[in-house]
Amino acid sequence: MHIIFRTSLRSSTAIGILLLSAPICAQSASSEPILQAAAEDNVDDIIVTANKREENLNKVGLTVTALTGAALAERRIVSLSDVAAAVPGLTFTPSTTNTPIFTLRGVGFNESSLGVYPAVSVYVDQAPLPFPVMASHAAFDLERIEVLKGPQGTLFGQNATGGAINYIAAKPTDYFTAGGDIGIGRFTQIDGNAFISGPIAEGLTARAAMTIHHMDDWQYSISRDDTNGHQHYYAGRLLLDWKPTDRMSFLLNVNGWRDKSQPQAMRLVGKNPPVNQVPFINQTFINAPFVTGNARRADWSHFVIDPFGGPPGAPTPTLVNHNPESDRKFYQISLRGDVEVTDDVTLTSITTYDDLRQKQRTDGDGAAFVSFDLPQNDGRLKSFNQELRLTNSPTSEFRWIVGANFEKSKTVDNQALRYWDNGNNNPDLLDINFSRDLLKQNITSYAAFANAEYSLTDQLTIKAGVRYTDTKIKAENCASTSENGNVDVLFNVLGGLLGSVPFTPVGPGDCFALNENLVPGFPFLRTLKENNVSWRIGMDYELSPLTLVYATVSRGYKAGSFPALAGSTFTAYAPVTQESVTAYEAGVKAGLFDRRVQLNAA
Repeated sequence: MHIIFRTSLRSSTAIGILLLSAPICAQSASSEPILQAAAEDNVDDIIVTANKREENLNKVGLTVTALTGAALAERRIVSLSDVAAAVPGLTFTPSTTNTPIFTLRGVGFNESSLGVYPAVSVYVDQAPLPFPVMASHAAFDLERIEVLKGPQGTLFGQNATGGAINYIAAKPTDYFTAGGDIGIGRFTQIDGNAFISGPIAEGLTARAAMTIHHMDDWQYSISRDDTNGHQHYYAGRLLLDWKPTDRMSFLLNVNGWRDKSQPQAMRLVGKNPPVNQVPFINQTFINAPFVTGNARRADWSHFVIDPFGGPPGAPTPTLVNHNPESDRKFYQISLRGDVEVTDDVTLTSITTYDDLRQKQRTDGDGAAFVSFDLPQNDGRLKSFNQELRLTNSPTSEFRWIVGANFEKSKTVDNQALRYWDNGNNNPDLLDINFSRDLLKQNITSYAAFANAEYSLTDQLTIKAGVRYTDTKIKAENCASTSENGNVDVLFNVLGGLLGSVPFTPVGPGDCFALNENLVPGFPFLRTLKENNVSWRIGMDYELSPLTLVYATVSRGYKAGSFPALAGSTFTAYAPVTQESVTAYEAGVKAGLFDRRVQLNAA
């Protein structure tokens, strides 16, 4: 059931409309081979900003999927998984630690840590959400969504080797309007959206919007009377649009969300323990059934007895809470300014600050045992980004953009891993059962870019773009254990047997990984310095006013990163270095039968 309400005020005339399950006409363009029939006699033009300037979608020589606000409302697209389901070639997967992973055209980065860059970047009005988890709840009160496929490194920077997703927020209006919708569904699901928009003062308009989602548990345990999977989040956005003069405008975007949804539980589908460890593994776990059948069936740890006493100073045994839980808080502040320097040149500044905090527990083994549980998976992300660019008139024969970017980010991953039902907990390994890892990264990035298009004739346009990026990541990683975790005892023994220099024995809370001398007691400190040049060349040819043929060759880069894990030696902490993707693409966009059918193929 879905209810929509909306009110509008123009020239002191108020009109209230109540719609029950009202159909909404929508038009969207897909970049995969597709024939699309128009909803009306003529297909309305869709304006996109794929080249960081407003252009007709069918005149842009790129593979772009654009979903209009009407299409988003009609299809009830409100989440990352909904966006992926609506865009051909785009897939969304929640990782083991509940971090979203986007893959576009088969290009992605399957990494569950908070502080790692993606292969598919996400933006809100071109303001970056540099780490995937930040994009969790941006899909509300939107004018449209643009999905750009293939490397987008020249204009959108590195970490877009698969492509880029740009959410375009609905903008403030110069008249009063308000509206909203409410939907209900299975598992007591309730979705609500509301907005209000209008003028505040001369040259100043505002828009406020919010969304809320609630759903009860949908998974059930195969071993006990227990459920999991409830969802609850809310998000809000405030936009202030100020035009002090005809040649100057500013847009302030303050948005944020809080998500207390439970991480999805795993399903145990296989076991392959080392033969020598089988006698030490919890035999109940060895005999635990695989999870089959109904997709709602799963299993996870709940309140469990810690045979090693839990946190330091606690009595043995201790009842500890391993039930999956999550609490994430995020906010973003972005300010865009556009100033017409001359009649032909515009200066644009986009300043963005992002902040995310996470407290979370996850179960990684798909069973009601402590074989791979993360009772603590906390983190913090802070990112500042500044872009400055100059753009000339879009009507010129020679159209260009030049600019620069600066990014400063700090990340913290703080994980604790319990595994006393695991084969690692055996006398040969001194009964190790608890590992902790604390990874801190300090990231600095500089970039300069240029993009140009030149119309050789009314039909033929050539294009080229380039970006130079320089990135430095300073990392500090320390793996430790707790009282009775016993990993410190094991690595003191290993350091004594393998180490080439004397060392001070480590204890709970000290860094235990073996360094280059194969002795414990030191944090892993490294700096990863990388630079790259992304580029794109291409051409567009208009066979007719309704048919565009295009071809491009492009190269993009994804920045490197350090893993968040409790490794045995410093070798395990070696960073993932930058990677590149080179793409060759040709396509056509054609309006057929007087624009009643749109054909896009690439």
